[in-house]
Amino acid sequence: MATDFSTRSDRALRRSILLARQFSAEIVLVHAVDDDQPPRLVAAEQGAADVLLSELAATLRSVDGVDCETRVVLGEPFQAIAEAAERVNSDILVMGPHRRQALRDVFIGTTVERTIRESRRPVIMANALPAGRYDRVLIATDLSECSERALMEAGRLGLLDCVETLVFHAYDAPARSMMGRAAMTADELNDYIADEEDRAGNELSEFLQRVDLLPSQRFIELIEAPVYEMVRECVRKQKVDLIVMGTHGRTGASKFFLGSVAEEVLRYSDVDVLIVPSDSGAIPE
Repeated sequence: MATDFSTRSDRALRRSILLARQFSAEIVLVHAVDDDQPPRLVAAEQGAADVLLSELAATLRSVDGVDCETRVVLGEPFQAIAEAAERVNSDILVMGPHRRQALRDVFIGTTVERTIRESRRPVIMANALPAGRYDRVLIATDLSECSERALMEAGRLGLLDCVETLVFHAYDAPARSMMGRAAMTADELNDYIADEEDRAGNELSEFLQRVDLLPSQRFIELIEAPVYEMVRECVRKQKVDLIVMGTHGRTGASKFFLGSVAEEVLRYSDVDVLIVPSDSGAIPE
């Protein structure tokens, strides 16, 4: 669990405690100190962070009954955090919601987003105030290999055990464009969209069979708005408390769940998001 000692990190800490209790796991608290500053400042920040982490770890052991280690790492925060997760062979990396800074976010991305790009470990961004275990999990899928990997990794971590699992898939109907509509009557257009929905439903069924998942509910929707907005609306209506996504998806006409969509979900989601990097399958058991 990465902390900057802010109130945002408190949500990540609480979620980490709940996960550690649920899975009898150990928490490694990590704080990154940017070493691109005068050595005296680096040493001072490192010393202060050591003290704060030690106090926090002592509380977790005595009050929460959770095993805990601490690490202060030096470097660019996103890179240092990702490297720390590798060194301790973590199952998952938990971070708090980012501080929204519009221009900085546009040009270089948030620390969470940059950490996800750097990390081979699954990342949970803890947006909501944790009240208990996850109960309703939404798998947002474009049926790609990366999306399949995200679902499988969520299952491996135990996050799909004893929960209500929902699956969301958005499909496109390319001939619904202006030129396509001009060449079809209203009935033909409706028939075409119905055929595309059937095709998307069949593809989703094949995907779910391949990953051996029988969800509680399936949502197949025609893309009529930015996909991240459709995901958020589904989350709101279904009262979901965790979204599972991969970082990369298909290319070309079916480019639904690429990094840009995942980033938008991360930036604006009110619930927790589990992001599984595209190469997370290389993580040893």
